Amino acid sequence: MNAADPSLIRFSLKRPTFEMRIDLALPARGIAVLYGASGCGKTSLLRCVAGLVRGRDSLIRIHGQLWQDDSQGIFLAPWQRPLGYVFQEASLFDHLDVGGNLSYARKRAGPQQPGLAMEGIIDLLGIAPLLARRTHQLSGGERQRVAIARALASQPRILLLDEPLASLDAARRQEVLPWLERLRDQLLIPMLYVTHAIAEVDRLADTLVVLEQGRVVAAGPTAATLTGAALALLPDDDAGSLLEGSVRERDARWGLARVAFAGGSLWLTDSGAAIGQRVRVRVLARDVSIATERPTGTSIQNLLPCTVQQVLAGTQPSQVLVHLRCADGGDDVSILLARITARAAHMLALAPGMVAWAQVKSAALVE
Repeated sequence: MNAADPSLIRFSLKRPTFEMRIDLALPARGIAVLYGASGCGKTSLLRCVAGLVRGRDSLIRIHGQLWQDDSQGIFLAPWQRPLGYVFQEASLFDHLDVGGNLSYARKRAGPQQPGLAMEGIIDLLGIAPLLARRTHQLSGGERQRVAIARALASQPRILLLDEPLASLDAARRQEVLPWLERLRDQLLIPMLYVTHAIAEVDRLADTLVVLEQGRVVAAGPTAATLTGAALALLPDDDAGSLLEGSVRERDARWGLARVAFAGGSLWLTDSGAAIGQRVRVRVLARDVSIATERPTGTSIQNLLPCTVQQVLAGTQPSQVLVHLRCADGGDDVSILLARITARAAHMLALAPGMVAWAQVKSAALVE
């Protein structure tokens, strides 16, 4: 098998209130985020991959290596599976310093597991200044970075992260997120990441896997999945679009930067990102309004020509959610969501195929 092959995860597992049936293919690298309501089976999926829980009718192949195949009677015990597991709480060895924790994990990997050098791991997570510290001297964010480094030191074929930021306060989460982004962009192994936080989905996910009652209801590129099956699982205030683009120009006089994406561009507060840098932009549905003619004399600077794709009932009878297809003449498009009143949609006679203008009142870089 080729290590570049996608990872395959298939199994059934009886839960108290439902039966999990998972059939999932994951890219060979990048972060796949498992998202869904509490109790939908996210952590159980990680535990089955790790061999801590044994499902039925299972086939688990990770990064080209077969870990479990019930049809052939193959089952690797957890200690035989080259994986890294990061929990909500960083379970470090208190009797060892940071360097000792990393050395212990590296010894467990054995000489047969070539991979990222220890120096590279230390540099990737910026923990060189922490090596001589005892674990009780670390902040919550530092402990999680060390826990991730220890998981990587074992030279895993996959990294499993079970809500690794859940136990941290907002400041510590912001401290760790940039390091997780570095892992996503530089590691050549897949990562499975469990979270309840849409901000972590926006910032980290290459692939979004939506779970409901033990089933995969959607899986695919994050931007497209967020405007599809994941919508029904999002709180109203989190519904919106994730746009992936690049910084194209800067207006120093007004402190703005223009971010271009498939289907158009938006002027945003200049965060200092370099021209050409790839960025993600979050546009909430509540911050998009619709006009049937190009607006004039308005304070809203971001106006995008678009086509109404569909008009869906909102969670409240007074509202609808409008899917808007933005295109700039090329083949690539983006989808914007607009939450407006049902009365406004009726008065504008919004219908699929109708040409309209999206007025984006607010948008922000995901950073």
